[in-house]
Amino acid sequence: MENTYCAIDLGATSGRIIISSDGRTLEDVHRFSNQVYERDGMCFWDIDKLMKEIQKGLRLLANRKDLHVSGIGVDTWGVDVVYIKEGRAIAHPRAYRDPYTNGIMEDFFRIVPRELIYKKTGIQFLPFNTIFQFYACHTQHYAPFEQADKYLFMPDYVSYMLTGKMVCEYTILSTSQLLNAHTRELDVLLVEACGARMSCFPKLVMPGERIGVLKSEIADFGYDIPVIAIAGHDTASAVATVPRMYDGKHTAYLSSGTWSLMGIVSDHPLINKQSEQMNFTNEGGIEGTVRVLKNITGMWILEQCRKEWAAQGKDYSHPQLIEMAKTITEPTHLFNPDDARFANPSSMLDEVCNGHTMTDAEIVACIFHSLAYRYGEVFRMLQQLALWEIGSLYIIGGGARNTYLNQLTEKAVGVPVITGAAEATALGNIQVQMQKNKQYSI
Repeated sequence: MENTYCAIDLGATSGRIIISSDGRTLEDVHRFSNQVYERDGMCFWDIDKLMKEIQKGLRLLANRKDLHVSGIGVDTWGVDVVYIKEGRAIAHPRAYRDPYTNGIMEDFFRIVPRELIYKKTGIQFLPFNTIFQFYACHTQHYAPFEQADKYLFMPDYVSYMLTGKMVCEYTILSTSQLLNAHTRELDVLLVEACGARMSCFPKLVMPGERIGVLKSEIADFGYDIPVIAIAGHDTASAVATVPRMYDGKHTAYLSSGTWSLMGIVSDHPLINKQSEQMNFTNEGGIEGTVRVLKNITGMWILEQCRKEWAAQGKDYSHPQLIEMAKTITEPTHLFNPDDARFANPSSMLDEVCNGHTMTDAEIVACIFHSLAYRYGEVFRMLQQLALWEIGSLYIIGGGARNTYLNQLTEKAVGVPVITGAAEATALGNIQVQMQKNKQYSI
């Protein structure tokens, strides 16, 4: 009976329970949808629904008597927090697309200067970073934040529900803009300045540390299964699958999904005036590495358009969309996908068209060409920051399947594009577990 490892991989639009015995081939156990819901003008994640789906997947896995599950790891998106009081979630967590942080960064800079925050953290300034969510909760007297005795980031909350043990995993904490990049510990000044409390953070753990054992009431396997604090941030797990060298040259990576994240792996933070001006981030990786990267709005734009088309009775598949884009030789116009107007508009189609009359095919082509152009811009910024020449771009995530966009990207960045695993996040999650057990070497 082979040792099998389980990845619980939660994204902003879907969740997956995936297993592997060899760290290369993956098998789906359960997939389910995930989405933000709105109530009273606020945006939330339905963590109760997510936990029910996770439990369903684990119970399906427990019925597999041909397998011996040797570990479980949880990864999710970053920044969002569940507020806990006396061991229970007070409310569903606010979602990073909630507009309650609009304008908050500028207010906070009057308390702690922007330059000092970046010097300490090296984190890209985004209005939904945890530091600004906390400050918004503090200034708006948001009751769950004020009442909480513990803060749990999303993967840490799921691990807590599975084990009863609370931890704060390093890579997910690094997305918060509260981690000092130099000491690799919480920065007291920043925590207190945003109105949070140091006592509310559980102990810090590094990728590979054991959190606890799966509770039998979640799923009864008949034996103990360790839950491992892998790289809890989904991008950190995905990047764990990327080689630092390819064909004898340094490679950059592009994690392509709802968000696109382009960067390099470094042994040390790259924090200077140039990286600050370019708004690059230094987030935690496995084995003490730093992921120097920039967030780029990715397939979010296309997925929101797909929803609007579906409501009109046009249910386009991804292969259909790619073929539609190929019919357009020149896009109607280009746009910056990172413009704030694409964050959560009432109509994504209207934002993409921006006053132009466009066919559906022209809209898709416009999105793909605009993304590729932006990838080229960010790649050139990254090359300026890197201390070495970048010889290739390694694409992972769902976007690795989009051959047409990858061709546009290769032309835009000017170096060879290599495609890695489409399920890189789950793969990296599992590989970290296997490395912990010394049965797999990344």
